[in-house]
Amino acid sequence: MTNLDEGVAKPGAPPASRPLPGTSLLVVAAIAVPALAVRLFFFDYRSEDYVDFYRLWYAFIEHNGGFGALQHKFSAYNVPYLYLLAVTVQLRIPPLVAVKLISVVFDIVLGWYSYRILRMRYPSGWAAPAGAAVVVLLPTVVVNSSMWGQCDSSYAAFSIGGLYYLLQRRHWTACSFFGLALAFKLQVVFLFPVLLLLAVGKRLPWRTLAAVPGVYLLLDVPALLLGAKPVDLLRVYYDQASLLRGKFIVTAPSAFQYLGSWNSETLQKSATVFTGLLVLALIALIALRRVELTDLRVLLAATASVLLVPFLLPNMHERYFYLADVLTVITAFWLPRRLWYVPILTQFASLFAYIPYLLLPYRLRDLTGDRHVANGSGFTDPPPGTGWLASAMRDASDPLKVLRRLFHPVISYEILATAILVALVATVVVTAREFRPAPEPNRGSGLDK
Repeated sequence: MTNLDEGVAKPGAPPASRPLPGTSLLVVAAIAVPALAVRLFFFDYRSEDYVDFYRLWYAFIEHNGGFGALQHKFSAYNVPYLYLLAVTVQLRIPPLVAVKLISVVFDIVLGWYSYRILRMRYPSGWAAPAGAAVVVLLPTVVVNSSMWGQCDSSYAAFSIGGLYYLLQRRHWTACSFFGLALAFKLQVVFLFPVLLLLAVGKRLPWRTLAAVPGVYLLLDVPALLLGAKPVDLLRVYYDQASLLRGKFIVTAPSAFQYLGSWNSETLQKSATVFTGLLVLALIALIALRRVELTDLRVLLAATASVLLVPFLLPNMHERYFYLADVLTVITAFWLPRRLWYVPILTQFASLFAYIPYLLLPYRLRDLTGDRHVANGSGFTDPPPGTGWLASAMRDASDPLKVLRRLFHPVISYEILATAILVALVATVVVTAREFRPAPEPNRGSGLDK
């Protein structure tokens, strides 16, 4: 009987055979068709992010010369996403469809690389395509792109692709993919401890890490040629972080849900330093033990990292567990007997943390008493020069109190944080056991004779 909790073939074993011609297309179709069918149900929903941001960015590009608009600073996002948005403007795709379509395409790419990782574990059979199907049909993955209009699948697709190429020992390609992920969203840094671990453990050449910033900066070149200011491109993530200061409540199922008052800048800095030191200490401990970094160990380390880092850091959004949602599924399919319940806990926490955002149009309509705020498809267009949420915050005497009302959880945030904590502990325990060095054979004893 095959042990489903065993790792992949040992180093030196022949690689798994390549899929037959046409198999890849069949797998992509099997992933894409049900994924698209489900997502079409939500395409007409208009989230606050779409109404107050995405559609305005689309309009700015449309009215300022298409790609030429990228010389201006009009968006909080980095330019690779804006390149894609500009393409949809050139193709005259309606803005709501354009925003959703960009993310859905990345959903399919995410499913493909999830499949490729699982195919390393299961060279044949149903497990790999089933695991990829579960990833693309996860409620948070579906809702994130097709309903909310967020683009977390962009950086996640490149992150999972980068992890796949790490497992394949294609180091330059892997680091280039992580550079692509970083160019779309900063949250890929939750996986960067694994890169450091592999470099320290001599499985990843240090020089290949240069591809991460190299690709990131290379993607800025088209915007620079169009006239964008270098300082605006280099500051994009700093500016994003600055937007959160003093204007944020904790909606992520993180450790900060257990704290009554957490807005202290000293506490936030201390948590950041603590998280960094803890990650470095864990990497040092693994390096000192000199265990072989097998594919299974790399996958477990990656899953533990994307659970641990956003759980401990301050100022986290609920969407920052997106990589955890995906990787816990992949790891559970790799080790089903030991980790089957971890993606269930993670998905439970992430999904119920999403719900206040999806209810936001109707909660804001009830709060303001203005029936024009929302209809059956989410937000309506606000008056020119305003945003529905921004207007409510500006008019409120206590903006944080308003935010707490609007984002009041359906299930207590403390319960959701506990679900993530249990998933994290379970993953860390399995990872720690897997990283234990194999016992050395007993030599020289008479019992061996």
